[in-house]
Amino acid sequence: MDRMLYTAMSGAKHTMDQQSVVSNNLANVTTSGFRAQLQAARSVPVEGDALLPTRTSAVTTTPGTDYSQGPIERTGRSLDVAMQDDAWMAVQDVDGGEAYTRRGDLQIDSDGVLMTGNGRPVVGDGGPVVVPQGAQVSIGADGTISAIPQGEGPEALVNVGRIKLVTPEEGELTRGEDGLFRAPPNDEGEPGALAADEDATLVSGALEGSNVSAVDTMVTMIDAARRYDMQMKMLSSADENAQRANSMLSIQG
Repeated sequence: MDRMLYTAMSGAKHTMDQQSVVSNNLANVTTSGFRAQLQAARSVPVEGDALLPTRTSAVTTTPGTDYSQGPIERTGRSLDVAMQDDAWMAVQDVDGGEAYTRRGDLQIDSDGVLMTGNGRPVVGDGGPVVVPQGAQVSIGADGTISAIPQGEGPEALVNVGRIKLVTPEEGELTRGEDGLFRAPPNDEGEPGALAADEDATLVSGALEGSNVSAVDTMVTMIDAARRYDMQMKMLSSADENAQRANSMLSIQG
């Protein structure tokens, strides 16, 4: 009886964790540059004083990320950029460290700082990129940012910085809780910074879409919901069987 309970209980917990990952992927199906999070389950023995070799639980893990490129759509907006191939754009996280993203819907805040769509400053050669207020901004294929000050002609075009682009090795980046990706820790245990890749390029006036398939994700969500219902029925059946057994044992002869 308890074996049935362990199986249904751990399976239900795994299904709930899976639904959390699937729901997050589905919620970001329209987020620019989003990378789908992968989810898997593995079996582990139950530990403790009452250890029994026949008892095993399921543990949910998120072993990695789907790094396949999403579709690129032309927008014609000068501040929209899509990284090509395996390039990533450097941004500043809330702790002041360096992180990386493929989200390219850029904007300029009230202080002239170039920001990503989720409010993170874009990192250039010497820190966050700042552009003149009201200037007409254009971004080159190598990440160079040019600006024409407000009220000036094309002859007043000046370079105001260059977006830092990096090309990490396969599996080198790790996803953070904030959705940003980071380099391996340095000797002090803090997230490191990758060197800029001078050959990395981007496409201006375009955005890379999410690599999440809405159809596949919806099918996975429905499958997980039905599996959870089945596991709840198993727990209910185990409880009913236990009650019947107790009632049979309580019959006085």
